[in-house]
Amino acid sequence: MKLGKGEFCHFLPLIALFLCFSGMSQAELPRSRSKPYFPSGRPRTKRSWVWNQFFVLEEYMGSDPLYVGKLHSDVDKGDGSIKYILSGEGASSIFIIDENTGDIHATKRLDREEQAYYTLRAQALDRLTNKPVEPESEFVIKIQDINDNEPKFLDGPYTAGIPEMSPVGVIKTALPNMDREAKDQYLLVIQAKDMVGQNGGLSGTTSVTVTLTDVNDNPPRFPRRSYQYNVPESLPVASVVARIKAADADIGPNAEMEYRIVDGDGLGVFKISVDKDTQEGIITIQKDLDFEAKTSYTLRIEAANKDTDARFQSLGPFSDTTTVKIIVEDIDEPPVFSSPLYPMEVSEATQVGNIIGTVAAHDPDAANSPVRYSIDRNTDLERYFNIDANSGVITTAKSLDRETNAVHNITVLAMESQNPSQVGRGFVAITILDINDNAPEFATDYETTVCENAQPGQVIQKISAVDKDEPSNGHQFYFSLTTDAANNHNFSLQDNKDNTASILTRRTGFRRQEQSVFYLPVFIVDSGSPSLSSTNTLTIRVCDCDADGVAQTCNAEAYVLPAGLSTGALIAILACILTLLVLILLIVTLRRRKKEPLIFDEERDIRENIVRYDDEGGGEEDTEAFDMAALRNLHVVRDTKTRRDVTPEIQFLSRPAFKSVPDNVIFREFIWERLKEADVDPCAPPYDSLQTYAFEGNGSVAESLSSLESISSSSEQNYDYLSDWGPRFKRLADMYGTGQEGLYS
Repeated sequence: MKLGKGEFCHFLPLIALFLCFSGMSQAELPRSRSKPYFPSGRPRTKRSWVWNQFFVLEEYMGSDPLYVGKLHSDVDKGDGSIKYILSGEGASSIFIIDENTGDIHATKRLDREEQAYYTLRAQALDRLTNKPVEPESEFVIKIQDINDNEPKFLDGPYTAGIPEMSPVGVIKTALPNMDREAKDQYLLVIQAKDMVGQNGGLSGTTSVTVTLTDVNDNPPRFPRRSYQYNVPESLPVASVVARIKAADADIGPNAEMEYRIVDGDGLGVFKISVDKDTQEGIITIQKDLDFEAKTSYTLRIEAANKDTDARFQSLGPFSDTTTVKIIVEDIDEPPVFSSPLYPMEVSEATQVGNIIGTVAAHDPDAANSPVRYSIDRNTDLERYFNIDANSGVITTAKSLDRETNAVHNITVLAMESQNPSQVGRGFVAITILDINDNAPEFATDYETTVCENAQPGQVIQKISAVDKDEPSNGHQFYFSLTTDAANNHNFSLQDNKDNTASILTRRTGFRRQEQSVFYLPVFIVDSGSPSLSSTNTLTIRVCDCDADGVAQTCNAEAYVLPAGLSTGALIAILACILTLLVLILLIVTLRRRKKEPLIFDEERDIRENIVRYDDEGGGEEDTEAFDMAALRNLHVVRDTKTRRDVTPEIQFLSRPAFKSVPDNVIFREFIWERLKEADVDPCAPPYDSLQTYAFEGNGSVAESLSSLESISSSSEQNYDYLSDWGPRFKRLADMYGTGQEGLYS
């Protein structure tokens, strides 16, 4: 009977099973025609059994052991005298043999994919003597394969990506114009079958996820045709006004945007940039906004893709525009100064109360509230300046000294009268102009020596001068000896015309025992206008010098030291004497202070009691000498204050003038200043508090309490008698006395 190809494939598994079982039935070895085997010592004969290999199917799942085959020898007569043993791979653990019959069975499930064959050894033994009756022989058990493993995909599940809108082509897409924005992923299940798909074959499956990658096939579009935003006019420059975004269905680089302002009246006031993360357009301020100048702005903004695909240009322009309107809101702004910085100059010789300059500020709001001015006292701790609260005029409150502070940088506060919380700040730089108000003096304390053997005309010292002033053309000093010292016979002065002078000797033969120290008054004049001068005393010591003119010793006492006392002993004696003198002087002074009356001469008509000299007043506690009630008068105020930096020799004492002022003006200004200080004080308590100030005003009807100002500058009263009152009045005698001490050389 002939079979077709289809029928043959259908019966192929049955044929394979038949062949396997027929092989198993042939496993019993045929008998050999060779002679029996005899043990050692007997003549050798050929083996009486021969086999090659057994076959067994894998994956046997029955409950009984699987029969593999049978071993049999011609020596075995069936009387039980022969036993069979098995050794090798899997012997006893997988394969067992019936020692009587030689039947081999498999006791465990076999898997060809784990091990395809087993090599074993068989031997027939005499049961009584346990000696072999046949030589040991090796055979193989092969495991026959069955279809017990389905096909497997080693790397599944799989993913793949193709561009959207791809044509039917390489990856065999079934649909044209697949749109990622509609569906971006497809899940495919792939099945693989063995045995060419015939019945009885096994199969395996895996999944393939196909992702559509993006292309730029969607233009950007604004969700709205117009936007409106409100911003306060106080918004700082670089602040964000708004964020707008054009929608784009694409992703990644295909959705990257560029924004620009294409039209409108805010081109120079606003700018737009892109946020790289969100692809939003960020509108920021470039210039300050002013509601009073312009209340709204209109911008025309365009959004476009950075990269476009030429294949999809037909879908429309890949850009879009929208309109943004920005409304500026009015807020209450602080006063604004007309200039960010006011440079001013004033001479250090200006009088207290003189005008230095004026600042101006205004309320930029439509209400245009009045403005009041004050000085931030943190920038003027010494209170050198005042400002008129209404006009902004800055005046001097104290005498100025360029040498102490050449430039004053102060901050002026401008406060709205109706809303004190709105405070503007202006900056004033006041430069103090120099005048010639400092006399020149020695550049250093000179230690001048002259040798006993000095020759006439020898230069013993070179001197120079310094001046705290800074004239625009530089310093020029002139040196000379005072009139009293000009004709001395010891030393002369030579002006070097370079702001230095040389001191020269006029004679020879200086001797320490005759005079060890000379005092030479030097007169120094500067080139200022008017020029100032000073007399500086140069101390010159006579010294014993070596041959090179180097001073060795300048002590005159070296010639009169007692022979029996050393220098150290003499110094100790002098120190003890000096200590005793100081103690005695201290005791005498203390006793005189206890017993000495306050008024030395009761007959002199001094009028007031001088309680203490060279001390500041005791304030309200010092009530013994005068009545404090006069200081609390509110109706007078001092017009000017005397300068404290000018010595009495050049400033005449005069009685200050007073003028009447309206009631409470002084105190209103004082309270206003203190109120502003409390408002800006960060340490002030956050609740209403009572501030108490012991302010007495600027003037007094009692006027001066000292008789020292009772005379005019033209008085010829003689104060020389102050010199007779003792050391406690020496300073007054020096200030008002007419006597002069001469300097001698």
